[in-house]
Amino acid sequence: MESGTVLGQDGLEPGDELAATEALRADREIRMLIDAGRTGAANALFDQLLAKVPPNLAPWTRAAILTRRAVSAWRLRRIPLALELVAEGWSDIDIDHPRGSSAADTLGRLGYLLEGIGHRHAALDVARVAVEVARTGDDVEILAHSLQNLAGTLNFRAAEQPPAEAAATFREAIALLEEGLTLVEGGRIHLALTAAHGASLAGVGDLDRAEHTARRTLEAAAPEDNRWAMSVGNWVLATVRRAQGRLTEAADHARSAVHDAESVNDPSLVQRYSQDLADICHASGDFAGEADALRRNIGARRTAVETLQEGLGQALEQRRLAIRAQRLATAAQEAAERDPLTGLANRLGLERAAPHMLHHAATAARHPWLLLIDVDWFKAVNDAAGHAAGDAALREIAAILRTECRVGDLIARWAGDEFVVLLTHPATEEEAVGHAVADRIRTAVDTHDWTAVLGTAQHPTVSVGVADGPGTFERLFANADTALYTAKRKGRNRVEPFEQP
Repeated sequence: MESGTVLGQDGLEPGDELAATEALRADREIRMLIDAGRTGAANALFDQLLAKVPPNLAPWTRAAILTRRAVSAWRLRRIPLALELVAEGWSDIDIDHPRGSSAADTLGRLGYLLEGIGHRHAALDVARVAVEVARTGDDVEILAHSLQNLAGTLNFRAAEQPPAEAAATFREAIALLEEGLTLVEGGRIHLALTAAHGASLAGVGDLDRAEHTARRTLEAAAPEDNRWAMSVGNWVLATVRRAQGRLTEAADHARSAVHDAESVNDPSLVQRYSQDLADICHASGDFAGEADALRRNIGARRTAVETLQEGLGQALEQRRLAIRAQRLATAAQEAAERDPLTGLANRLGLERAAPHMLHHAATAARHPWLLLIDVDWFKAVNDAAGHAAGDAALREIAAILRTECRVGDLIARWAGDEFVVLLTHPATEEEAVGHAVADRIRTAVDTHDWTAVLGTAQHPTVSVGVADGPGTFERLFANADTALYTAKRKGRNRVEPFEQP
């Protein structure tokens, strides 16, 4: 899926352009090894390449190389290194207005990493910006790659939406992919576009074209041993066969999709495909197959949650700022401020960061809100499902908080089953943002599918106390605590604002 051209090397001398081209070629070779499931060889080549970043590159070109390597490190599950690389690349260019192919390439890969971290709203926004920026460049392969990345993100969103909304999202993806397919002929980008196109066609019920496209994907992927594309092709065929009622064939294709996704270290694909495989097995009465698929799904979810436990969302920003400030904060300090179970800031991290955030809000004319969130009847969850399942439920709630909050919001695990969200918005806006976020969180927890984590045990809900206005963190917390007590007293699973006595 990598571009085969030089990325808009504005102002480079011929020798520097050659060095950049060689670096991109080596990066592309690593990605090919990863997509073939050859992680050992990919790691060995990556280690050789790691110390080699050509000097005298234009900022966006250097950022593109670094973010490409960050994606490779991510796929190889070398998470701290991935963060270090993307932070270094991002720090070089975050004050520049993005324009041209190198900027689009950088933004597209940053969007991919944000998706993996769990910042899904930001990931989709960045993917859209990457397409817009790619249109200002002269590299059609990078534009095609940006279109594929955005369309692939939309495909996954559509798979989780109600049918009426999903159809519109799939159609948006189809338009992007068909544009991309007109730009390139052959090669890995064309193959990625074709694979995603099949998934979109299946999503809108165009089964004949979807099957034809999936077959072409598998035929093109096999000689290259591109298991990523094979997994997508088989998933599309599983979707088609399931819609046709041919469940045995659907299960066979879904198993192949899961196997190939596992071989290329892609937990997001494994989660999607294994859930579909479980549904197919259930519909066909293959309960042993369903159980195996669910185990794979839980394993992939655990991998994703463990990745999130690294504190990736906040660590990305923290590491970027640390590089710009000559890494004043040490790794030990970061660890001391992070909750090891959920990956969120812990009480110490919250108490250190909150005063700075409130001070900035006051100087920037922003209105602060504090949400105090408590899991209802959590002891009953632990008693019914066990403490391991209770811990998994807390990690799941932490993931929901990341999804429903913005990148700049401060999210922390206060203690036990209590969480805190501190956010701000422009004081000139009258909207009660804190109340809206709180209710969104409460609804997301209440409607979440807890089956994979808790089975038939009582599913958790949350009560939320909301406080706002200028003042100290301690005052906001005390007011939110009072409001939370009111929410508990009124029956739980509700949001209550602080009311002045």
